[in-house]
Amino acid sequence: MAIRVAFIAAECEPWAKTGGLADVVDALARALGQLGGGALERPVDVFMPHYRGMREPAGLTRAEVRIPDPLAAGSELVVGILSVETHGYRLHLVDHPPAFDREGMYGTPDADHPDNAFRFGLLCRAALERLRHEERPPDLLHIHDWHAVPALLQRDAVLGHDAALAGAAVVLTIHNLAYHGWTPANRVPELGLGPGALPRGADGLDLLRAGIERADLVNTVSPGFAAEALTPAMGMGLDPALRARGDRFIGILNGLDTDLWDPATDEALAAPYSQADRSGKARCRKALLATLGLDPADPGPVLAMIGRLDRQKGFDILAEAAPSLLERGFRLAVLGTGSHEVVAPLRAVALSPAALSRIALEERFDRDLARQMYAGADGFLMPSRFEPCGTGQMIALRYGTPPIVRATGGLRDTVIDVDTRPGAGTGFSFEGETAAELTAACARFADRFERGGAAWEALLERGMAIDFDWRSSSAPAYLDAYRRAIGLTQMPRITSR
Repeated sequence: MAIRVAFIAAECEPWAKTGGLADVVDALARALGQLGGGALERPVDVFMPHYRGMREPAGLTRAEVRIPDPLAAGSELVVGILSVETHGYRLHLVDHPPAFDREGMYGTPDADHPDNAFRFGLLCRAALERLRHEERPPDLLHIHDWHAVPALLQRDAVLGHDAALAGAAVVLTIHNLAYHGWTPANRVPELGLGPGALPRGADGLDLLRAGIERADLVNTVSPGFAAEALTPAMGMGLDPALRARGDRFIGILNGLDTDLWDPATDEALAAPYSQADRSGKARCRKALLATLGLDPADPGPVLAMIGRLDRQKGFDILAEAAPSLLERGFRLAVLGTGSHEVVAPLRAVALSPAALSRIALEERFDRDLARQMYAGADGFLMPSRFEPCGTGQMIALRYGTPPIVRATGGLRDTVIDVDTRPGAGTGFSFEGETAAELTAACARFADRFERGGAAWEALLERGMAIDFDWRSSSAPAYLDAYRRAIGLTQMPRITSR
């Protein structure tokens, strides 16, 4: 039977993005629509905020919904819904300037917006209001991370009587277990949950925990991280709630949009290339060195790192390792935005005399430069402390740039160490969270890179041959999860306190 699916998320590429969440929401919504076989009744509906300065697709139409104002009892807010069918799904931008027309999607570089409970509660209630008044309600509501959990809580607390939404199954995908959406007690009313939302004496509400306890099915974005999340060491305080869900908590590996990420057709690159003909990669390398101001005559391998400037991603580990890497002959190309505090040590190294023309540190978001780095670098760094899945390593493999990763979560699932399995290896991995282990893995990379020859070319070819396409396995796995969740809606929900 064909089903109708609606997403609620804080980000969606290319409209608004800070990290991998946006990539997954966009790519999964499109891939589901491409599965064929009558799986979906109509394209996925994707609800997200209308942020300041975001890219807007052409052809948006405006409708309005009225929702209760959680800040003023008895009053209503009029919220715009800007909609268009684009990129293979139906995009809905929730438009309320007091909530979303401001600097930063979640906050400034220094702090979160203090009223995020109100902002994302409004996103969710507006989406539910739009959905419950449509002729055909969704069979399944797919909520992404803590920002969308208020939709589940609102549905159950104040809209449970509504037949249009009461029967919808709910799947919660945890993209990053570190962010819980903690809402202090004095802010809980802003979520629009009505009276009694907070147990007596509680000092606040952990939105992610509440979603884990109440969703019909919960998943994270790789089998490896799903297993790690069940342990006290990696569960971020939520491992008891995840273990309580039993087989209703699963891991589904993220995919990759292989139409979007293809070095043979990528217009941002200096030259196209493919698995069958990698000759264009040398031109991409030369162009990248010129763009970043790195010496083209220097034979040292170029290692790229792209991502959110956060301890989770291991930028501080790279900063500690950087002097040793420079001494070994490496050059570093780093692109990202985020914490000024986290990037400060790396910036200090980059400004030192030893790093002159050896480190390029770009503290910004630049889509084209990111693509050029994936293609032009010799190796790609992901020394993450934890990584639910990660897409950077998948893109690097597709672009013929072997990844050097910490063996955790989805990185362990997607990168095979070439020294552990010489005939099947696709990159280089290390276990610990230390600069010494990162440096040692990079040294192994350099040894193979400098030897070159058939073994190096075979490594590149194996990596480029891997099929991470969403349509091959990830999207069908989500469709199976949706059907399972729909089948579970008549069973009692498991909750814990």
